[in-house]
Amino acid sequence: MSAGRRVVVIGGGLAGIAAALDCADSGAHVTLVEVRPRLGGAAYSFEREGMQIDNGQHVFMRCCAAYRALLARIGSGPRVFLQPRLRVPVLSPGRPAAVLRRGILPAPLHMLGSLARYRHLRPRERLRAVRAAIALSRLDLGEQALDGLTFAQWLAARGQGPDAVEALWDVIVRPTLNAPADDASLALGAFVFHTALLAKADAGDIGFHQAALSETVGQPAERALASAGVEVRLGWRAEALQTTSAGITVRGASEELGGDVAILAVPHARAAALLSGLLPDVALKLAALESSPIVNLHVVYDRVVCEEPFAAGVRTPVQYLVDRTAVGGVPVGCQYLAVSLSGATREMQMSVETLRKTYLPALCELLPRARDANVERFMVTREHAATFRAAPGTAALRPAARTSVPGLFLAGAWTDTGWPATLEGAVRSGHEAAGAALEQLELQPVAAAPAVTAFASAALPGAGA
Repeated sequence: MSAGRRVVVIGGGLAGIAAALDCADSGAHVTLVEVRPRLGGAAYSFEREGMQIDNGQHVFMRCCAAYRALLARIGSGPRVFLQPRLRVPVLSPGRPAAVLRRGILPAPLHMLGSLARYRHLRPRERLRAVRAAIALSRLDLGEQALDGLTFAQWLAARGQGPDAVEALWDVIVRPTLNAPADDASLALGAFVFHTALLAKADAGDIGFHQAALSETVGQPAERALASAGVEVRLGWRAEALQTTSAGITVRGASEELGGDVAILAVPHARAAALLSGLLPDVALKLAALESSPIVNLHVVYDRVVCEEPFAAGVRTPVQYLVDRTAVGGVPVGCQYLAVSLSGATREMQMSVETLRKTYLPALCELLPRARDANVERFMVTREHAATFRAAPGTAALRPAARTSVPGLFLAGAWTDTGWPATLEGAVRSGHEAAGAALEQLELQPVAAAPAVTAFASAALPGAGA
């Protein structure tokens, strides 16, 4: 390791992990501090009532190359699954299921067949949806004016009414932006569709975590960081940042850590507090960025009620459900379904009992077998500030990795990566911050990224697997 090339990474989520590994691989002496007793940030799991529960149903896509490479770097390739071909079952009360899947035509024509048969829209609505998708593919993502409209406003101008938005567009927008099209920035919505569905045919194939998140991210990352020579300090809270003649000092409760550079990789509200003295303008923008919540419902039935490994819901309160039976630790014969609710401002205010009374009947409407099944467990987890709020005007509030303070760099899905608040955006931000830090330290970044070929591509395990 190089003397005089000390890096302090503040935050042990995906951004901090990626940044720390990059810096260590390039020869810097790296110390990573994390206030929690674990790594992984928002991607973690815990045990409750004998079950392994993920805090959220995090998925990724084939286009998420940086996240997939990080998983390979920490040895978690075998713990995830990537669809060989995009397939999204879509359920609606009282109607046969529909499936959004990609065909054999090249992008952007690969979804035309699926849209033409999409039974949750009337034939005339399907034609208008195709026209809107073509118009969407022609948008210039670099146009700043896109961030001044909601995605729903743009869709409405192209014949997409509220029902079409709910039945089709929100199936993609809500889980990727943690907001419905009514609230989401057109710039971010257009980015998602361009990147995941329009630019390359296989980009939207969905990836799933087949093990608990802590076993996929946090624990393997801790081993990888140790192997790379990174000093990891868990339960260490950063209370202030100060500039010195030697670089940046990070002050904790009982000690200080000095670095030639520091990479701040904590949630944006926490970053705003730490930056208020050094970068008040950036802190004010981060405070204005706001947050969007996610609520997850964990339902254990005494039998298999859903054959699909995951499904979307339309015209129902159920947004997405995922079969987590294989990793949840439930009794043999039972099925554990996790219901993910993005942009869940209303649900955050509901009691557990109200959520139960609302969502168990809704699940029965979608899954006929659930009507005769017993609910063995019903649990709720809430992430109050799961992501930044992806509203119009967001782009102007997201800072770059480089700051005006020498030696201080920023990382996190909330930085200006161009991506929404996703696993991929977090990892990319860590790479960007590390690249800028290594440039200041006059260290060469490691050029070759880990391969991402070790991902399973067989059929996704079904219910009860």
